[in-house]
Amino acid sequence: MSAVETAIRMETDAIKFYREASDKCSHPLGKKMFLSFVEDEKRHLDMLNEIFKTSDVKIRTAEPMKEFKTIFQELKDEMMQRIEATTDEKDAIGIAMNMEKEGHAYYIKAAGDANSNIEKELFERLAYEEDKHFKILENTSSFLNDTGNWFMWEEHSIVEG
Repeated sequence: MSAVETAIRMETDAIKFYREASDKCSHPLGKKMFLSFVEDEKRHLDMLNEIFKTSDVKIRTAEPMKEFKTIFQELKDEMMQRIEATTDEKDAIGIAMNMEKEGHAYYIKAAGDANSNIEKELFERLAYEEDKHFKILENTSSFLNDTGNWFMWEEHSIVEG
């Protein structure tokens, strides 16, 4: 199986996982976060399918942190309340963090092994976005596990950063 075929399978699995995580999530911010990841993973899948079919692709970039900041701004008042995440939600975030970390490592390796510059550029872009997803999830986990300290140390950087 080629690196692109493996990546297509990974992105397809991620779309399914994030859609299910969104369905099970009780908090609006969590739902929107997971749904924004679904859209990112769909874009990744589209680009991978293009390169798989034509050996050419127009790399469409996005900034996951920028999208998350927008979601945060929309739900800021709700975020000011203490959130009690369910074990399932915390588990989903942990699983997602692991998926994004593994995805990042895979794309870094695939970029190094790429057969063309466009493939290398695509894998590097996907690695970058998987890393951003990981950081968003890590920040979310920190928020859920210690909301008070999270607001004290992080809230300013997310809102204004």
